[in-house]
Amino acid sequence: MDAEFINLTPENLCDEHVCCIIRKNAHSGIDAKKKWLSERLKEGHIFRKLNVNACVFIEYAPLEKAWVPIEGDNFYYIYCLWIQGAPKGCGYGRSLMEYCINDAKKNGKSGVCILGAKKQKNWLSDQNFAKKFGFETADETNDGYELLTLSFDGSKPRFSPSVKQKTSGKPLVVYYDYQCPYIYQRIEKLKTFCAEKDIDAKFILVNSLETAKNLPCVFNNFAVFFNGEFVTVNQIDGATAEKIIKKHSTSKHQISGK
Repeated sequence: MDAEFINLTPENLCDEHVCCIIRKNAHSGIDAKKKWLSERLKEGHIFRKLNVNACVFIEYAPLEKAWVPIEGDNFYYIYCLWIQGAPKGCGYGRSLMEYCINDAKKNGKSGVCILGAKKQKNWLSDQNFAKKFGFETADETNDGYELLTLSFDGSKPRFSPSVKQKTSGKPLVVYYDYQCPYIYQRIEKLKTFCAEKDIDAKFILVNSLETAKNLPCVFNNFAVFFNGEFVTVNQIDGATAEKIIKKHSTSKHQISGK
C-alpha cells in the first residue's frame, strides 16, 4: 500500500483539514475543533491522517492528558479511528492502528486503550476492529460500556470512580466538548430545538482536563442524561432528544403541553 500520512502540528494545523468535515469556507465546527486541538497538540496529542482530501485518520493522546474520565498511568487513549467512504477496505485503518501501537511501544508506554461498548455505538470507533489487535476489556460499567485495552506489561487503566455517579439538575443534561467538529453546530441546533419545544435542558461545556476526568459518566466528547440517568454517548439531534424524553419520562409533562 503506497500511502502518505501526515501528523498535524502547531505549524500546519491552520492549513490542513481535520477529516470529518472538509470545507474551503469558514465552518464553526472546524474552527472550534482546531482551537481545541491547538491546545492539545502542546500536550502530546496526535492527529494522524492520510494526506488526501478524505476522512482517514486516528486521534490519540497520553491518557493522563486525555479529556475523558479514565484513570491510568502511561497509556495512550484513542479518541477516534475513522475511515469513511471510498478509502474503506484499503488497509488504512490497520496502518493507523499499527502506527499508534508502535508509537506507544517506542515511547515506553504501558499500552493503548479506547472506549467501547457491548453493543456498538454510532459515535465510537469500531470495537471489533480494535479487538483484532488484541484489545480486551479492562473495565466496564453497568450500562454496557467497556474500556478496551491493549496492555504491554499487564497493567490496566480504569474508569474514574465518578463514572458511576448520577448527575443532577434539569431533566435533560448534555455534556460536550469540541474534540469532534460536528459538535458545535449539533449543540447549537439542539439548544434551539429545546427552546422551541420548551424542553427543560441544560448544556454543560467540558472546558478543562479536571472536569473531564471527574465526569459522572463515560465520555468521549458527548454524553446525555435524562432525569439523572445516563442515556448515551451518541451525539443526538432534536428528534432523538424527544424520543429519549418520551421513553424515559415518568410524567407526561416533561415536554411542555404544546
